[in-house]
Amino acid sequence: MTLLVAIVMMLPTQVLGATGTTKAINEKLGVPIVVYGANLSETERELVKTALRVEEEPEFDEITVAGEDLVKYIKNSNASSRMYSSAKITRQEEGKGLVISIVTPENITQVTAEMYASAMLTAGIEDAIVDVAAPKAVTGHSALVGIYKAYEVKTGETLDIERTDVANEELSVATELAENSGITEEQVANLLTEIKKEIAEQAPATKEEVQRIVEEQLTKLEINLSEQDRQLLINLMDQIRNLNIDFSQWSEQLSDLSKTIEEKFGGLSDLVQDEGFWNGVKNFFTNLIDTIASWFGSSDNSDTQTE
Repeated sequence: MTLLVAIVMMLPTQVLGATGTTKAINEKLGVPIVVYGANLSETERELVKTALRVEEEPEFDEITVAGEDLVKYIKNSNASSRMYSSAKITRQEEGKGLVISIVTPENITQVTAEMYASAMLTAGIEDAIVDVAAPKAVTGHSALVGIYKAYEVKTGETLDIERTDVANEELSVATELAENSGITEEQVANLLTEIKKEIAEQAPATKEEVQRIVEEQLTKLEINLSEQDRQLLINLMDQIRNLNIDFSQWSEQLSDLSKTIEEKFGGLSDLVQDEGFWNGVKNFFTNLIDTIASWFGSSDNSDTQTE
């Protein structure tokens, strides 16, 4: 038992807090908001709620995102598009940045957490924890629209449609590069982030200067793209350059995102959120308790035999 107590004391306080305390309602920033794709069936909706661990929240708000929302945030989009991707959004204090988790990675087939984070920054969304889920295999693009709607509902702010439209274009370019250019999603996310960092720091005034930055980062990261894909990337970054963005405040956020990409599989926060970690903790204590029980069981058996 002394060993058991010692092991518990060595566990991270985040672990103990996650299992031993009730979440408090944030009276300043408000409760989480859960946004569901409008085309989910009731069964699928329940699956999404479970995946997003909605039952762990003491209170939360719920909204639905549909085709008409797609048209609102993305130009020339299809109002009859089917929406399945869903998300839970929790606001954070200013400066905390974005923490994105795809809780059903087997069902979000094209978009990575880093791609969502990069596009959200482009759209003007900062300082939030976002969990994304889907009950079936989908690309994951509509979750971004749901995040836009939830953000406006929660903050009372109105997002710039020019920025949300370019953010959607960024997500499309990112998934296209990952699918067709022979580079991984992580490489794409890193490439986009590094180029945006340079745009924020250098403030290019022309498309030619943007092209130079793109070419430099492709060389630096040792990524080879076709001429068509290079032009796709240059056009996207030139659109970003022309957005109404305070680039002086962008550098730090992009640096944080870049660091997150580099440390994706490291650090305690990732470990604590990892389901495999929790299963390991559970199995460890189950085995430990069984072992301790066997010790006492063996002692009891010895006493019986002696008597």
